[in-house]
Amino acid sequence: MRDLLIQLNLLPGVGTARLEALAGFFPDLEAFRGTSVDALAEAGLPHQVAEALLTEAGQRPVEEEKERAAAAGLTLVTREDAAYPLPLRDVKGAPPVLYIRGEWRPDLDTPALAIVGTRKPTPYGKMVARRLGTQLAEAGVTVVSGMARGVDGEAHRGALAAGGRTVAVLGCGLNRCYPPEHRTLLETIVESGAALSEFPIGCPPLAANFPRRNRIISGLVGGVVVVEAAERSGSLITARLALEQGREVFAVPGPITSPYSRGTHALLRQGARLLAGVEDIFEELHLEIPEREPAVEISEEERQVLALLSLEPTSVDRLIRETGFEADRLGALLALLEIKDLARDVGGGRVVGLGGSSTQ
Repeated sequence: MRDLLIQLNLLPGVGTARLEALAGFFPDLEAFRGTSVDALAEAGLPHQVAEALLTEAGQRPVEEEKERAAAAGLTLVTREDAAYPLPLRDVKGAPPVLYIRGEWRPDLDTPALAIVGTRKPTPYGKMVARRLGTQLAEAGVTVVSGMARGVDGEAHRGALAAGGRTVAVLGCGLNRCYPPEHRTLLETIVESGAALSEFPIGCPPLAANFPRRNRIISGLVGGVVVVEAAERSGSLITARLALEQGREVFAVPGPITSPYSRGTHALLRQGARLLAGVEDIFEELHLEIPEREPAVEISEEERQVLALLSLEPTSVDRLIRETGFEADRLGALLALLEIKDLARDVGGGRVVGLGGSSTQ
């Protein structure tokens, strides 16, 4: 049955439902290879699709795919294998086959939480995603996301910055990297975590692949956090799937003037948990809240700058006017605050304050 699942997963145009129907109809790979179009039709496939399957079945043998996986440093697991992620095993529509680069560790990847959101986040969204990734990783929670531009990438980077584990679920074959500019991020993720995909080696990042991969993201975790999302964001698909799978859904509120708050605010109206801080996650999922780090010492000048900062970007010109500091002195103070994780340069001569840190 294991080889049959791998073989069927290689066939184009066969979704999870059809794949499961075929696997249940044929006891093993040889029985499938020796079947007829009529027999496949009995399994519920249209005649034209059945003909295509039999043709493709002879072109992509299982052993070749296993060799490709080994050459690419990938582990190939099916639902028949003990290495298949347990949280995903009983999810409706779970992929029969997974390619894994790095290592999924049941002992280290439970609990796990997903952080997802728009590919075009505001500075506020970037900051929240990265901070949540860091705080969850510090508490021993594995951060799962889709390695997309924007919120996904920031969540992965936050977890990595804390030395924690993070898992990326890709919408293409694992011998590819999408988006291409995340190649370094992908390599860093697999050094201490894992990248997963249900798509065969060489599969390109087709648009139809990404809604499919979202059910894996939600299926691997105990809850999903949506940071920023437009009204028709793919992140809302992940949230809906999470609810169907019995997972918790958290939504981060945002400014009512931002189009990227509309999706998260819609989730809140539909009953998602409002996320005011990482403690809300620990409470809902019954996780132990980690001890706070010692207070960060700041000077009086740094305190003056901090008093003018918030999660909304503030211009450096305004800070110069209101503090009276020379540009060089202000630049030095902002650099110190960034080192202490109390402020961040968001580009365009603007800075945000990272509120919530303990200072003295």
